[in-house]
Amino acid sequence: MRRLLHFVFVLFGITFLSFALIHMAGSDAVLQQMDVTGVALSREAMEAQREALGLDRPFLVQYADWLRGCLRGDFGVSFLSGDDVLSVFLSKLPATLLLAGISLFLTILISVPLGIYAAVRQNRISDWLIRAGSFLGNSLPNFFVALLLLYVFAIRLSVFPVISEGASGVVLPSVTLAAAMSAKYVRQVRAAVLEEMTRDYVTGAKARGVSFSMILFKNVLPSCLPALLTMLTLSAGSLLGGTAVVESIFMWDGVGKLAVDAIFMRDYPMIQAYVLWMALIYMLLNLAADISYGRLDPRIRLNEKENAFQKKRMSP
Repeated sequence: MRRLLHFVFVLFGITFLSFALIHMAGSDAVLQQMDVTGVALSREAMEAQREALGLDRPFLVQYADWLRGCLRGDFGVSFLSGDDVLSVFLSKLPATLLLAGISLFLTILISVPLGIYAAVRQNRISDWLIRAGSFLGNSLPNFFVALLLLYVFAIRLSVFPVISEGASGVVLPSVTLAAAMSAKYVRQVRAAVLEEMTRDYVTGAKARGVSFSMILFKNVLPSCLPALLTMLTLSAGSLLGGTAVVESIFMWDGVGKLAVDAIFMRDYPMIQAYVLWMALIYMLLNLAADISYGRLDPRIRLNEKENAFQKKRMSP
């Protein structure tokens, strides 16, 4: 209950801060709309348009109206297209969910086995090669990897389409995201496994003649799960929020590209909906990760029970 209460206050703070920053930006949505459409309006028509969009009201009044609308499931209408913001956002969400799911699956498939293998083969040639590849992957920005894959596999070899659409179009953007995340997580998985292998229970199990594979898969890896879960949770949050650069390069029609377009066009209701979505995703995933810790690690459950028992003893 404390976490849920904290959840509400943090969410309120994020929406208020983002709304204030948008209000302080100083750009005019009506002028931006004129630039996009190419239609010149008189001063009276511009003032009427601002009044229709609610931009002439004080900041706190605008925020209160937006917040009341959100509680009713009404996120407003787009300043540019006039479409319902929630409907447009939900129409882009399946593409982002597909891209995030495939990218996360590829990241786990690549980083976890390589990280474990590098830890087992510590300071050997294979370990050095994996670490060098991880360092190189961390050094390359997403946009460079995306352009490189696009040039080789879409333009030169014509294996995949230049504009990502359909089943074949998801391959290049998902590989781009997975390559960057795998390069980062290989080193973290390796470090987590190496740290756990220095524990006393591992030394004791070796002394009793337990096989190394049994120690690794039955003891070491389950103990590393909470740390790995935290890393994957943060990655899932960023992926579900839509990786704007990759989606824009591959023209993948997800929420990340929608957010970039909304920022360039000063479409404030769409930007605010995206900020709210990002905040909800990160907070819900972190809450789910905290709850799952107790399931994955019995030590956390025991500590919680001991703390509850101590508080009960100390209470009058």
